[in-house]
Amino acid sequence: MDIDALSLDRWLHFLSGITWIGLLYYFNLVQMPAVTAANADKGGPGAAGINKYVAPRALLWFRWAAVVTWLSGAAYLEMYSSYGLGSAFMLGIGQNSLPLTTIGMGAWLGTIMLFNVWVLIWPNQKKVLGIVPATDEEKGKARRTAMLASRTNFMLSIPMLSFMGAASHGLPF
Repeated sequence: MDIDALSLDRWLHFLSGITWIGLLYYFNLVQMPAVTAANADKGGPGAAGINKYVAPRALLWFRWAAVVTWLSGAAYLEMYSSYGLGSAFMLGIGQNSLPLTTIGMGAWLGTIMLFNVWVLIWPNQKKVLGIVPATDEEKGKARRTAMLASRTNFMLSIPMLSFMGAASHGLPF
């Protein structure tokens, strides 16, 4: 095992994961309520500044941090763990391994969250932000789909982080 590559992969996984989940929490706890308040403020500037300057940049970092987090986690499981990526995704069935089941649950939740980012959140946010053309009706539907997928990821992040931490420290919940 190459300790330097292991350390680099692990730090890449941690840093990209912090970026991904940090932005997820920012969107759900800060940006969504701020946009709602800005749109409700009839005398104020509205959400145009957030939607034009902040959201596209934050979504760029958000979606690519998700990819790097998933890929570096998969690389770690495949190359450096005693489990292997396939065994983790099989949840250790037939191996009677609580740590393998635990890391597998975290990997599955992370995979679902990655899917939500690229298949539900990003394509719909492009409509909401005017990056791709959409009618007002399409934008309304896209806004709701993106919000629900983001809220789902927000809720999944809690058990996902718990599974990841429990597996790396050898602890069941």
